Amino acid sequence: MSDARSPDAMNWPKSIPFLAVHAVALAAPFLAPPTFRLVGLALAVYAVRMFAVTAGYHRYFSHRSYRTSRAFQLVLAVLGATAAQKGPLWWAGHHRDHHRYSDLPGDVHSPLLRGFWWSHVGWILSTGSDVVKLDRVKDLARFPELRVVDRLYLVPPIALAAGLLAAGGWPALLWGFAVSTVLLWHGTFVINSLAHVIGRRRYATNDGSRNSFLLAVITFGEGWHNNHHHFQGSVNQGFFWWELDLTYYALRGLAALGLVWDLRRPPESARLAHRRPAEDALPPRQVSRPAGPPAPAVAPTEA
Repeated sequence: MSDARSPDAMNWPKSIPFLAVHAVALAAPFLAPPTFRLVGLALAVYAVRMFAVTAGYHRYFSHRSYRTSRAFQLVLAVLGATAAQKGPLWWAGHHRDHHRYSDLPGDVHSPLLRGFWWSHVGWILSTGSDVVKLDRVKDLARFPELRVVDRLYLVPPIALAAGLLAAGGWPALLWGFAVSTVLLWHGTFVINSLAHVIGRRRYATNDGSRNSFLLAVITFGEGWHNNHHHFQGSVNQGFFWWELDLTYYALRGLAALGLVWDLRRPPESARLAHRRPAEDALPPRQVSRPAGPPAPAVAPTEA
């Protein structure tokens, strides 16, 4: 039995609601039999929130791979928080550490070091994961509205649940929130637990990152994980035309509307590095422990 004081011990106050949402989602087909409308609602809410996580929490807040206004930055933060994966500062801080220590001691969810269960969900439910790593996200923490969203991260998912209940009753709550949220959680978590285990490696990164079409479909493009670890500042994770990346296509649409801009793509030298002899390829990331927090990929959004 693990010591309750250990950072690896399960945090029961946090875990019980997490497990309860799973129980409700499993009961949903019996409490409200599925219809095309209910399944469509669950998938639609899943899609909006998956985009908010991939385009907002990941590609914007964690990697700053494009720029936007302060107002739309707040929209991304609130939409991302509806995914019930805590706030943008918490999410980005842990993710930046994942890249700093990828598959090394210090990587909070490496399946190669800690196995499937820990990397998939165990680390999230542990006591040690609660900390918000503000030293890793100083570029984000300077915005007071982002700190408020991060502190009140439960408000957006509760508001979403209340809105679904008001609009469509208990069936909409069960399918639009509970079922959708459980699918979204595990759709996100498979990148941590499987994207360093299954798939193919195009680039010789100093970690186990791999590319998987199936994971890319589930996560709107995040499954091109080896591409991402090779050039993490890129707004697109599908580097070639045949690599499906729905998040990038949607960001291109938002760029056409003027809501986002300066979308960063990998240079040809990085994208085609796998075609050159090993001795001519780009140098790999150093595996020694860095001394300080990472700098954002681009300059912070203007205040």
